[in-house]
Amino acid sequence: MKTIITQLLLLAAMPVAAQRLTVAKKTVDCGKVAYEKPVTATFELRNKGIRKLKITEVKAGCGCTKVEYPTEDIPAGDKFTLRLTYDSRQLGHFDKSVRIVSNGSRQPVYLNMKGVVVEDLKDYSASYPFAIGELLTDRNEIEFDDVNKGDNPVQDIYIMNAGTKVFTPNMMHLPPYLSAVVTPERLAPGRSGKIEVMLNSAKLHDFGLTQTSVYLARNIGEKISNDNEITVSAVLLPDFTGMTGAQRQYAPKMKLSAETLDIAFDGKSKKTEEIVITNNGRTALKITSLQMFTSGLKVTLGKREIAAGETTKLKITAQRDELKKLRSKPRVLMITNDPDKPKVAIEVRIKND
Repeated sequence: MKTIITQLLLLAAMPVAAQRLTVAKKTVDCGKVAYEKPVTATFELRNKGIRKLKITEVKAGCGCTKVEYPTEDIPAGDKFTLRLTYDSRQLGHFDKSVRIVSNGSRQPVYLNMKGVVVEDLKDYSASYPFAIGELLTDRNEIEFDDVNKGDNPVQDIYIMNAGTKVFTPNMMHLPPYLSAVVTPERLAPGRSGKIEVMLNSAKLHDFGLTQTSVYLARNIGEKISNDNEITVSAVLLPDFTGMTGAQRQYAPKMKLSAETLDIAFDGKSKKTEEIVITNNGRTALKITSLQMFTSGLKVTLGKREIAAGETTKLKITAQRDELKKLRSKPRVLMITNDPDKPKVAIEVRIKND
């Protein structure tokens, strides 16, 4: 008798247990929305039961919101959407809800949309084209060009809080040769600020290119990712300021057949071009550093030391698929002992196939 009662109880419970209404995200934050410009939050739901699901009642919290939902039965395992639209006719923060009654849950399911209605919703994309969530920036890369030992140049990054919460922006993973100051320390919604990034060139060890990545966080403790990465490059040059006029007369003089390369792949995956380097000076030309600013390039130099009157070839191979992924200009950098050209940057320009 006890076994029969247990089985009956299980059968009675099956319709509710087998029909489950699940929601991917119960609250949608709409952020800032414009006054009298209706905003819609879309919710993803699913019938995870083994029987059809029927929504018997949907009730919004107030008359300022409208609800769209399927009125037909939802087959087992199917996903569906519910849209809640707020008319945005009142300035300030809003938090609107909708109540759902169905045969897929014992208790009603509540969904919420929230945000803040502002009188003037500005578009900051022209001044701040890069986004780290709701923290906008005017750049995502920094270059310290033509730096001499002992220089301490500063580059500025301008930021804007386009969200609804206060941020405490900070730079993470700074190497020893970089420092950063953020003003103001707390950035209120709708406010702009500035990050001063300073280079201590005395802590750079080698002439030529030094590259790294730092990460701009909206708040202290935020995780790093490609989304908040800012690339930093510095080019340290040899100092020829103490060279006399007589010494310059006997110095090497570099001449290039081209200082930019226009490469058309013509359907190929890679393409190689050559640049002829000539030493028109009276002493040997030395190329002490040969580097690339980005991936996607391979270089081969005939020789690093070129006697007076001689030439050599620089071969540059561009790889199409790698270059398509870049957000920086592909360039090849050479550091030389020519006092008039201590740094040569060859820009590689890719023509569309």
